[in-house]
Amino acid sequence: MGDLFAELARRASSSARREVDAYAREIPEFGILDTDPRARAETMEYAVWLRRRTGELAPTSEELTPSDLTAIAAMGEARAATGLSLESRRRVLRLHTALMLREVNEATDAQRDGGADELVRLLGWFAAQGERGIEAYCQGFVSALRHRLPYVDQVALLVKALLSGDPMAAELARAVGMDIPAYCAVTVIRVPSPRTPGAERHRGPEGEIESLIKEHQVPLMWSPPTESTPGELIALTPLPPMALAPSTTPDPTQPREVLSLIQDFAQSLPTPCAAGTTTADLPDLPAALDRARRISRAAPLRRAPAHPHTTADVFVELAVADVPFVDAWLHTLAHRLAPGPDLLLTLDAYYTHDMNRTTTATALNVHPRTLDYRLRRVRELTGLAPGSTRGVRVLSSVVRRGLSGAWGPRF
Repeated sequence: MGDLFAELARRASSSARREVDAYAREIPEFGILDTDPRARAETMEYAVWLRRRTGELAPTSEELTPSDLTAIAAMGEARAATGLSLESRRRVLRLHTALMLREVNEATDAQRDGGADELVRLLGWFAAQGERGIEAYCQGFVSALRHRLPYVDQVALLVKALLSGDPMAAELARAVGMDIPAYCAVTVIRVPSPRTPGAERHRGPEGEIESLIKEHQVPLMWSPPTESTPGELIALTPLPPMALAPSTTPDPTQPREVLSLIQDFAQSLPTPCAAGTTTADLPDLPAALDRARRISRAAPLRRAPAHPHTTADVFVELAVADVPFVDAWLHTLAHRLAPGPDLLLTLDAYYTHDMNRTTTATALNVHPRTLDYRLRRVRELTGLAPGSTRGVRVLSSVVRRGLSGAWGPRF
Protein backbone atom coordinates (compact mmCIF):
# COMPACT_ATOMS: atom_id res chain seq x y z
CA MET A 1 0.00 0.00 0.00
CA GLY A 2 1.32 3.40 -0.94
CA ASP A 3 1.89 6.27 1.47
CA LEU A 4 -1.38 8.06 0.56
CA PHE A 5 -3.52 4.98 1.10
CA ALA A 6 -1.70 4.17 4.34
CA GLU A 7 -2.37 7.69 5.60
CA LEU A 8 -6.07 7.40 4.74
CA ALA A 9 -6.26 4.06 6.56
CA ARG A 10 -4.61 5.58 9.62
CA ARG A 11 -7.19 8.37 9.65
CA ALA A 12 -10.24 6.14 8.94
CA SER A 13 -11.72 6.13 12.44
CA SER A 14 -11.23 9.83 13.13
CA SER A 15 -12.53 10.73 9.65
CA ALA A 16 -15.61 8.55 10.17
CA ARG A 17 -16.26 10.18 13.53
CA ARG A 18 -16.06 13.62 11.93
CA GLU A 19 -18.59 12.55 9.32
CA VAL A 20 -21.04 11.21 11.90
CA ASP A 21 -20.70 14.42 13.93
CA ALA A 22 -21.39 16.45 10.78
CA TYR A 23 -24.57 14.46 10.07
CA ALA A 24 -25.86 15.06 13.59
CA ARG A 25 -24.95 18.75 13.43
CA GLU A 26 -26.13 19.68 9.94
CA ILE A 27 -29.05 17.35 9.14
CA PRO A 28 -31.99 17.60 11.56
CA GLU A 29 -33.19 14.06 10.87
CA PHE A 30 -29.83 12.78 12.15
CA GLY A 31 -30.26 14.49 15.50
CA ILE A 32 -31.04 11.05 16.89
CA LEU A 33 -27.32 10.27 16.68
CA ASP A 34 -26.81 12.52 19.72
CA THR A 35 -29.41 10.68 21.81
CA ASP A 36 -29.38 7.08 20.54
CA PRO A 37 -26.01 5.35 21.15
CA ARG A 38 -27.00 2.33 19.08
CA ALA A 39 -27.90 4.44 16.03
CA ARG A 40 -24.64 6.36 16.39
CA ALA A 41 -22.62 3.15 16.68
CA GLU A 42 -24.24 1.67 13.54
CA THR A 43 -23.64 4.86 11.54
CA MET A 44 -20.04 4.97 12.77
CA GLU A 45 -19.48 1.32 11.89
CA TYR A 46 -20.71 1.86 8.33
CA ALA A 47 -18.59 4.99 7.87
CA VAL A 48 -15.44 3.17 9.01
CA TRP A 49 -16.23 0.12 6.86
CA LEU A 50 -16.66 2.24 3.72
CA ARG A 51 -13.29 3.91 4.25
CA ARG A 52 -11.52 0.65 4.86
CA ARG A 53 -13.01 -0.92 1.73
CA THR A 54 -11.83 2.10 -0.21
CA GLY A 55 -8.35 1.58 1.15
CA GLU A 56 -8.43 -2.11 0.22
CA LEU A 57 -9.78 -1.73 -3.32
CA ALA A 58 -8.53 1.60 -4.65
CA PRO A 59 -4.75 0.88 -4.62
CA THR A 60 -5.23 -1.87 -7.21
CA SER A 61 -8.29 -0.27 -8.89
CA GLU A 62 -10.54 -3.18 -7.94
CA GLU A 63 -14.30 -2.72 -8.23
CA LEU A 64 -16.78 -2.87 -5.41
CA THR A 65 -17.92 -6.48 -5.11
CA PRO A 66 -21.56 -7.64 -5.21
CA SER A 67 -21.27 -8.13 -1.45
CA ASP A 68 -20.09 -4.52 -1.05
CA LEU A 69 -22.97 -3.18 -3.14
CA THR A 70 -25.42 -5.26 -1.09
CA ALA A 71 -24.07 -3.70 2.11
CA ILE A 72 -24.39 -0.20 0.65
CA ALA A 73 -27.95 -0.92 -0.50
CA ALA A 74 -28.78 -2.20 2.98
CA MET A 75 -27.64 1.11 4.46
CA GLY A 76 -29.83 3.03 2.01
CA GLU A 77 -32.75 0.77 2.89
CA ALA A 78 -32.17 1.24 6.62
CA ARG A 79 -32.09 5.02 6.33
CA ALA A 80 -35.28 5.11 4.25
CA ALA A 81 -36.96 2.88 6.83
CA THR A 82 -36.29 5.53 9.49
CA GLY A 83 -38.21 8.09 7.44
CA LEU A 84 -35.25 9.95 5.94
CA SER A 85 -36.59 12.42 3.37
CA LEU A 86 -35.33 12.78 -0.19
CA GLU A 87 -33.87 16.18 0.60
CA SER A 88 -31.99 14.84 3.63
CA ARG A 89 -30.77 11.90 1.56
CA ARG A 90 -29.35 14.35 -0.98
CA ARG A 91 -27.70 16.29 1.82
CA VAL A 92 -26.17 13.08 3.18
CA LEU A 93 -24.65 12.25 -0.21
CA ARG A 94 -23.33 15.79 -0.70
CA LEU A 95 -21.88 15.93 2.79
CA HIS A 96 -20.30 12.49 2.49
CA THR A 97 -18.70 13.39 -0.86
CA ALA A 98 -17.41 16.72 0.43
CA LEU A 99 -15.88 15.12 3.53
CA MET A 100 -14.25 12.30 1.56
CA LEU A 101 -12.61 14.83 -0.76
CA ARG A 102 -11.48 16.82 2.25
CA GLU A 103 -9.94 13.69 3.76
CA VAL A 104 -8.04 12.98 0.55
CA ASN A 105 -6.77 16.56 0.46
CA GLU A 106 -5.62 16.43 4.07
CA ALA A 107 -3.93 13.06 3.58
CA THR A 108 -2.21 14.36 0.45
CA ASP A 109 -0.91 17.42 2.31
CA ALA A 110 0.46 15.14 5.03
CA GLN A 111 2.54 13.28 2.45
CA ARG A 112 5.24 15.75 1.51
CA ASP A 113 6.83 13.51 -1.10
CA GLY A 114 3.78 11.45 -2.10
CA GLY A 115 3.52 10.48 -5.73
CA ALA A 116 0.85 12.00 -7.91
CA ASP A 117 0.04 8.60 -9.39
CA GLU A 118 -1.59 7.45 -6.12
CA LEU A 119 -3.82 10.53 -6.05
CA VAL A 120 -4.84 10.07 -9.70
CA ARG A 121 -5.58 6.40 -9.09
CA LEU A 122 -7.70 7.20 -6.02
CA LEU A 123 -9.73 9.93 -7.74
CA GLY A 124 -10.30 7.67 -10.74
CA TRP A 125 -11.55 4.93 -8.41
CA PHE A 126 -13.89 7.37 -6.66
CA ALA A 127 -15.39 8.53 -9.95
CA ALA A 128 -16.25 5.03 -11.18
CA GLN A 129 -17.07 3.22 -7.94
CA GLY A 130 -18.76 6.22 -6.33
CA GLU A 131 -21.38 6.15 -9.07
CA ARG A 132 -21.97 2.44 -8.55
CA GLY A 133 -22.19 2.95 -4.80
CA ILE A 134 -24.75 5.75 -5.14
CA GLU A 135 -26.83 3.60 -7.49
CA ALA A 136 -26.84 0.75 -4.95
CA TYR A 137 -27.71 3.14 -2.12
CA CYS A 138 -30.62 4.52 -4.17
CA GLN A 139 -31.86 1.02 -4.95
CA GLY A 140 -31.92 0.17 -1.25
CA PHE A 141 -33.56 3.47 -0.37
CA VAL A 142 -36.35 2.97 -2.92
CA SER A 143 -36.82 -0.66 -1.87
CA ALA A 144 -37.72 0.54 1.62
CA LEU A 145 -40.01 3.26 0.27
CA ARG A 146 -41.98 0.69 -1.73
CA HIS A 147 -42.83 -1.15 1.48
CA ARG A 148 -43.36 1.95 3.64
CA LEU A 149 -45.24 4.37 1.37
CA PRO A 150 -48.55 4.14 -0.52
CA TYR A 151 -48.31 4.14 -4.31
CA VAL A 152 -49.56 7.74 -4.59
CA ASP A 153 -46.82 8.96 -2.25
CA GLN A 154 -44.18 7.05 -4.21
CA VAL A 155 -45.30 8.80 -7.41
CA ALA A 156 -45.24 12.15 -5.59
CA LEU A 157 -41.62 11.46 -4.64
CA LEU A 158 -40.90 10.73 -8.31
CA VAL A 159 -42.30 14.16 -9.24
CA LYS A 160 -40.15 15.84 -6.58
CA ALA A 161 -37.07 13.95 -7.75
CA LEU A 162 -37.65 14.91 -11.40
CA LEU A 163 -38.20 18.56 -10.48
CA SER A 164 -35.01 18.68 -8.43
CA GLY A 165 -32.79 16.67 -10.79
CA ASP A 166 -32.31 13.95 -8.17
CA PRO A 167 -30.65 10.79 -9.58
CA MET A 168 -33.08 8.86 -7.37
CA ALA A 169 -35.70 9.55 -10.07
CA ALA A 170 -34.53 6.60 -12.16
CA GLU A 171 -35.07 4.13 -9.31
CA LEU A 172 -38.38 5.71 -8.28
CA ALA A 173 -39.64 5.52 -11.87
CA ARG A 174 -38.82 1.83 -12.05
CA ALA A 175 -40.53 1.25 -8.71
CA VAL A 176 -43.83 2.78 -9.88
CA GLY A 177 -43.65 1.35 -13.41
CA MET A 178 -43.10 4.59 -15.31
CA ASP A 179 -40.52 5.90 -17.76
CA ILE A 180 -38.67 9.15 -17.20
CA PRO A 181 -39.79 11.61 -19.90
CA ALA A 182 -37.09 13.44 -21.84
CA TYR A 183 -39.66 16.12 -22.69
CA CYS A 184 -42.94 16.85 -21.01
CA ALA A 185 -45.80 19.26 -20.46
CA VAL A 186 -45.61 20.67 -16.95
CA THR A 187 -49.14 21.42 -15.76
CA VAL A 188 -50.25 23.08 -12.53
CA ILE A 189 -53.95 22.93 -11.66
CA ARG A 190 -54.81 25.50 -8.99
CA VAL A 191 -57.63 24.83 -6.56
CA PRO A 192 -58.63 27.89 -4.48
CA SER A 193 -58.63 27.89 -0.69
CA PRO A 194 -62.01 27.27 1.01
CA ARG A 195 -63.80 30.62 1.19
CA THR A 196 -67.32 29.67 2.18
CA PRO A 197 -68.66 28.04 5.37
CA GLY A 198 -68.96 24.30 4.96
CA ALA A 199 -66.68 24.13 1.91
CA GLU A 200 -64.29 21.93 3.84
CA ARG A 201 -67.01 19.29 4.18
CA HIS A 202 -67.03 18.56 0.46
CA ARG A 203 -65.19 15.46 -0.63
CA GLY A 204 -61.85 16.45 -2.08
CA PRO A 205 -59.93 14.79 -4.92
CA GLU A 206 -57.58 12.80 -2.67
CA GLY A 207 -59.38 9.55 -3.38
CA GLU A 208 -59.12 10.10 -7.14
CA ILE A 209 -55.38 10.74 -7.43
CA GLU A 210 -54.36 7.08 -7.66
CA SER A 211 -57.01 6.44 -10.33
CA LEU A 212 -55.75 9.44 -12.32
CA ILE A 213 -52.18 8.19 -12.14
CA LYS A 214 -53.06 4.69 -13.27
CA GLU A 215 -55.41 5.82 -16.03
CA HIS A 216 -53.15 8.49 -17.51
CA GLN A 217 -49.76 6.97 -16.58
CA VAL A 218 -48.46 10.43 -15.69
CA PRO A 219 -46.39 11.43 -12.62
CA LEU A 220 -48.73 13.49 -10.40
CA MET A 221 -48.37 15.23 -7.06
CA TRP A 222 -51.34 16.69 -5.16
CA SER A 223 -51.03 19.30 -2.40
CA PRO A 224 -54.42 20.07 -0.76
CA PRO A 225 -55.49 23.69 -0.21
CA THR A 226 -55.31 25.31 3.21
CA GLU A 227 -57.06 28.37 4.57
CA SER A 228 -54.22 30.55 3.29
CA THR A 229 -52.78 28.71 0.27
CA PRO A 230 -54.35 27.21 -2.86
CA GLY A 231 -54.21 23.52 -3.60
CA GLU A 232 -52.09 22.30 -6.50
CA LEU A 233 -51.97 19.29 -8.72
CA ILE A 234 -48.63 19.08 -10.53
CA ALA A 235 -48.54 16.79 -13.57
CA LEU A 236 -45.61 15.90 -15.84
CA THR A 237 -47.11 14.59 -19.09
CA PRO A 238 -44.56 12.94 -21.43
CA LEU A 239 -44.33 14.48 -24.90
CA PRO A 240 -42.49 13.36 -28.03
CA PRO A 241 -39.47 15.56 -28.85
CA MET A 242 -41.24 17.20 -31.81
CA ALA A 243 -43.92 18.50 -29.44
CA LEU A 244 -41.47 21.02 -28.03
CA ALA A 245 -41.84 24.37 -29.72
CA PRO A 246 -38.96 26.69 -30.58
CA SER A 247 -37.86 29.00 -27.79
CA THR A 248 -39.77 31.90 -29.34
CA THR A 249 -43.06 30.07 -28.66
CA PRO A 250 -42.48 28.20 -25.41
CA ASP A 251 -46.08 27.05 -24.94
CA PRO A 252 -47.49 25.36 -28.05
CA THR A 253 -50.98 23.90 -28.17
CA GLN A 254 -51.02 21.03 -25.72
CA PRO A 255 -51.91 17.46 -26.74
CA ARG A 256 -55.29 16.01 -25.82
CA GLU A 257 -53.69 13.95 -23.03
CA VAL A 258 -53.14 17.15 -21.04
CA LEU A 259 -56.71 18.35 -21.51
CA SER A 260 -58.11 14.91 -20.69
CA LEU A 261 -56.17 14.82 -17.42
CA ILE A 262 -57.34 18.34 -16.47
CA GLN A 263 -60.98 17.55 -17.18
CA ASP A 264 -60.87 14.26 -15.26
CA PHE A 265 -59.33 16.01 -12.26
CA ALA A 266 -61.82 18.89 -12.42
CA GLN A 267 -64.70 16.42 -12.19
CA SER A 268 -63.46 15.30 -8.78
CA LEU A 269 -63.50 18.84 -7.36
CA PRO A 270 -66.32 20.62 -5.50
CA THR A 271 -64.92 23.99 -6.61
CA PRO A 272 -63.68 25.63 -9.84
CA CYS A 273 -60.01 25.31 -10.76
CA ALA A 274 -57.49 26.95 -13.09
CA ALA A 275 -54.91 25.13 -15.19
CA GLY A 276 -51.61 26.48 -16.47
CA THR A 277 -49.18 24.51 -18.61
CA THR A 278 -45.87 24.85 -20.40
CA THR A 279 -43.32 22.53 -21.99
CA ALA A 280 -39.72 21.72 -21.11
CA ASP A 281 -37.03 19.11 -21.36
CA LEU A 282 -35.82 17.31 -18.25
CA PRO A 283 -33.10 19.77 -17.08
CA ASP A 284 -35.50 22.73 -17.37
CA LEU A 285 -38.35 21.30 -15.30
CA PRO A 286 -37.85 23.58 -12.23
CA ALA A 287 -38.15 26.74 -14.34
CA ALA A 288 -41.10 25.24 -16.22
CA LEU A 289 -42.87 24.49 -12.93
CA ASP A 290 -42.51 28.11 -11.84
CA ARG A 291 -43.85 29.27 -15.21
CA ALA A 292 -46.82 26.88 -15.13
CA ARG A 293 -47.63 27.91 -11.56
CA ARG A 294 -47.65 31.59 -12.49
CA ILE A 295 -49.90 30.88 -15.48
CA SER A 296 -52.35 28.92 -13.31
CA ARG A 297 -52.57 31.84 -10.87
CA ALA A 298 -53.39 34.23 -13.71
CA ALA A 299 -55.86 31.88 -15.45
CA PRO A 300 -59.61 32.13 -14.76
CA LEU A 301 -61.23 29.62 -12.44
CA ARG A 302 -63.56 27.19 -14.24
CA ARG A 303 -65.77 24.31 -13.20
CA ALA A 304 -64.68 22.45 -16.33
CA PRO A 305 -61.64 24.08 -17.99
CA ALA A 306 -62.03 24.02 -21.77
CA HIS A 307 -58.26 23.98 -22.27
CA PRO A 308 -55.03 24.39 -20.29
CA HIS A 309 -53.90 28.01 -20.34
CA THR A 310 -50.46 28.85 -21.69
CA THR A 311 -48.31 31.99 -21.69
CA ALA A 312 -50.00 33.12 -24.89
CA ASP A 313 -53.40 33.07 -23.14
CA VAL A 314 -52.49 35.13 -20.08
CA PHE A 315 -49.34 37.08 -20.97
CA VAL A 316 -51.09 40.40 -20.27
CA GLU A 317 -52.34 39.22 -16.88
CA LEU A 318 -48.87 37.94 -15.98
CA ALA A 319 -47.43 41.37 -16.70
CA VAL A 320 -50.24 43.23 -14.95
CA ALA A 321 -49.85 41.19 -11.77
CA ASP A 322 -46.34 42.61 -11.38
CA VAL A 323 -47.46 46.24 -11.85
CA PRO A 324 -49.50 47.16 -8.74
CA PHE A 325 -50.98 50.45 -9.96
CA VAL A 326 -52.25 48.85 -13.21
CA ASP A 327 -53.68 45.94 -11.25
CA ALA A 328 -55.44 48.38 -8.93
CA TRP A 329 -56.93 50.23 -11.91
CA LEU A 330 -58.28 46.98 -13.39
CA HIS A 331 -59.65 46.09 -9.97
CA THR A 332 -61.58 49.39 -9.95
CA LEU A 333 -63.14 48.59 -13.32
CA ALA A 334 -64.08 45.11 -12.13
CA HIS A 335 -65.70 46.60 -9.04
CA ARG A 336 -67.88 48.78 -11.26
CA LEU A 337 -69.06 45.68 -13.11
CA ALA A 338 -69.72 43.68 -9.96
CA PRO A 339 -73.43 44.75 -9.55
CA GLY A 340 -74.12 42.91 -12.81
CA PRO A 341 -76.15 41.23 -13.85
CA ASP A 342 -73.36 38.71 -14.58
CA LEU A 343 -71.35 41.23 -16.54
CA LEU A 344 -67.95 39.59 -16.02
CA LEU A 345 -69.29 36.19 -17.08
CA THR A 346 -71.00 37.81 -20.05
CA LEU A 347 -67.77 39.47 -21.17
CA ASP A 348 -65.91 36.22 -20.67
CA ALA A 349 -68.33 34.34 -22.92
CA TYR A 350 -68.29 37.23 -25.44
CA TYR A 351 -64.51 37.11 -25.83
CA THR A 352 -64.36 33.30 -25.67
CA HIS A 353 -66.72 33.16 -28.68
CA ASP A 354 -64.78 35.76 -30.67
CA MET A 355 -67.43 38.46 -30.03
CA ASN A 356 -70.04 36.59 -32.04
CA ARG A 357 -73.47 37.67 -30.71
CA THR A 358 -75.34 34.51 -31.69
CA THR A 359 -72.92 31.93 -30.27
CA THR A 360 -72.33 34.04 -27.15
CA ALA A 361 -76.05 34.35 -26.45
CA THR A 362 -76.49 30.61 -26.99
CA ALA A 363 -73.62 29.83 -24.62
CA LEU A 364 -75.15 32.10 -21.98
CA ASN A 365 -78.63 30.75 -22.65
CA VAL A 366 -80.02 34.27 -23.08
CA HIS A 367 -81.74 36.16 -25.91
CA PRO A 368 -79.38 38.18 -28.17
CA ARG A 369 -81.19 41.33 -27.06
CA THR A 370 -80.37 40.50 -23.45
CA LEU A 371 -76.74 40.15 -24.48
CA ASP A 372 -76.90 43.56 -26.20
CA TYR A 373 -78.33 45.11 -23.05
CA ARG A 374 -75.51 43.69 -20.93
CA LEU A 375 -72.83 44.91 -23.33
CA ARG A 376 -74.39 48.41 -23.30
CA ARG A 377 -74.38 48.25 -19.51
CA VAL A 378 -70.66 47.46 -19.55
CA ARG A 379 -70.06 50.55 -21.68
CA GLU A 380 -72.13 52.72 -19.35
CA LEU A 381 -70.25 51.52 -16.26
CA THR A 382 -66.70 51.61 -17.65
CA GLY A 383 -66.77 53.99 -20.60
CA LEU A 384 -65.34 51.22 -22.77
CA ALA A 385 -67.14 49.57 -25.69
CA PRO A 386 -66.57 45.80 -25.32
CA GLY A 387 -66.17 45.35 -29.09
CA SER A 388 -63.70 48.20 -29.63
CA THR A 389 -59.95 47.66 -29.86
CA ARG A 390 -59.44 49.56 -26.61
CA GLY A 391 -62.28 47.71 -24.94
CA VAL A 392 -60.95 44.30 -25.91
CA ARG A 393 -57.48 45.13 -24.61
CA VAL A 394 -58.67 46.42 -21.24
CA LEU A 395 -61.84 44.48 -20.50
CA SER A 396 -60.38 41.08 -21.42
CA SER A 397 -57.71 41.70 -18.78
CA VAL A 398 -60.37 42.73 -16.28
CA VAL A 399 -62.25 39.51 -16.97
CA ARG A 400 -59.17 37.31 -16.62
CA ARG A 401 -58.03 38.91 -13.40
CA GLY A 402 -61.52 38.92 -11.95
CA LEU A 403 -62.32 35.32 -12.77
CA SER A 404 -58.90 34.11 -11.62
CA GLY A 405 -59.84 34.96 -8.03
CA ALA A 406 -56.93 37.40 -7.79
CA TRP A 407 -59.13 40.00 -6.05
CA GLY A 408 -61.17 37.64 -3.92
CA PRO A 409 -64.66 36.22 -4.54
CA ARG A 410 -66.39 39.64 -4.49
CA PHE A 411 -63.54 41.96 -5.40
